[in-house]
Amino acid sequence: MDDRVPGRSGRWPREEWAWPSASLLGGLGRASRERLLALGARARYPADRVLMRESERTTFVLVLLDGVVKATARTQDHRDALLAVRMGGDLVGELAAVDGQPRSATVTTCGAAVARMVTREDFLDCMRRDARIAHAVNESIVAKLRVANNHRVDFTGCGAATRLARVLHQIALSYGERDGAGAVIRWPITQPELATLSGASEPTVHKALRGLRETGVVSTGYRSIRIENLALLNSIAFT
Repeated sequence: MDDRVPGRSGRWPREEWAWPSASLLGGLGRASRERLLALGARARYPADRVLMRESERTTFVLVLLDGVVKATARTQDHRDALLAVRMGGDLVGELAAVDGQPRSATVTTCGAAVARMVTREDFLDCMRRDARIAHAVNESIVAKLRVANNHRVDFTGCGAATRLARVLHQIALSYGERDGAGAVIRWPITQPELATLSGASEPTVHKALRGLRETGVVSTGYRSIRIENLALLNSIAFT
């Protein structure tokens, strides 16, 4: 159900945020963006809400308007591996909508989030009617695959500390809030999740993260990580 109701001023809540230009919504032209945003119903979700579950047979798509979600999958030893992070402006669940197969990951909110829930039928019809939206969705899917492939290649032959530095650097650039020479990741990411992203054990990541804190590269707070110096983190990650 669409949760939009007039506020005290009599105006409707906003439907647009400052989406990154690299995101689907941020890269679309106004007409196509408005066409996409007219689909489905807007919903608000609290923190730690599971929006989709791995292997379930649902096919709706979520157009993220605001907030952060994480995609995880179960490993053979029954751990939750963090696969990706998505923010406002991104699509979530489009693979199941395109091919009709079971969900490939569980998607959970990392804080309060707002999204438009769109049925598979409406989503596919929209892509058929608007070539710009179809092209943008295809580009988004390809970009996600390239990131996954680059992730594997970049980690070849690297030590755990270097892999952790690369993970933090990529997250900070893609999803962090710039702050002077650094950036703040304002959503909770656990050490087990950093371990799965880095391809390392939890004790190893704990040790590497402690080393980054001791050298003043990063600091950690409640539900956040601050990169104090992105240039220094970059030198650790890629030299």
